Amino acid sequence: MKLVAVTGAGGGLGRHVALRAQDAGYAVVGFSRSRPEEDPGFPLEVGDVADRKAVASFFGKLRKEPLWGIVNAAGIACMNLLLTTPAETIARVLDTNLLGTMNVCAEGAKALLRAKAGRIVNFSSIAHPLALAGESVYAASKAGVETFTRCLARELGGFGITVNAVRPGPIATGILKGLTKEQIDAVVKRQIVPRMAEPEDVWHVVEFFLDPRSSMISGEIVGLGGS
Repeated sequence: MKLVAVTGAGGGLGRHVALRAQDAGYAVVGFSRSRPEEDPGFPLEVGDVADRKAVASFFGKLRKEPLWGIVNAAGIACMNLLLTTPAETIARVLDTNLLGTMNVCAEGAKALLRAKAGRIVNFSSIAHPLALAGESVYAASKAGVETFTRCLARELGGFGITVNAVRPGPIATGILKGLTKEQIDAVVKRQIVPRMAEPEDVWHVVEFFLDPRSSMISGEIVGLGGS
């Protein structure tokens, strides 16, 4: 059974992806900044993706497991104008979304390199291509994730490891907390498909990237809704 590590698995899209991956026959282990009150339904370790030592410890415990995939679903949002965003908030968003993705890829890829095969799936956001006002910090972090994804794909392509990213539009998860219905609708109307996505829409893309048959797909960013 192929093992998939999912960050941000304590809730939201991360938990949905982890549960669906389990349904699809993968063994799943989660990594989350906090533990949900209810049983997540799979092994979950508490840690911060921005903490390189914690990430290294997490993957170190998986050394004896046949790791196949890494899904970087951990992320936080900053829905605020740059001039009114505290420096600490800016640092936290960049540390979690961009540095956290880099940390997980750097430590997790070591296990994939030993097997000379595997899949990495990162998470971007429609906030990047749409250059949404009030989301400059968040969008910048996701722009970094996309460039990082393409570069890492080239670095790992010769080892049978693919690196791709999914770019969701608005989805009814906690990350939209603080946005009004009018703000969300304004984003949805700019999409090619003018409706909110569902967590299952994200899973379909992740599932495709994780599939062993997707060995020729790497360095790609698949957007939901169109932008």
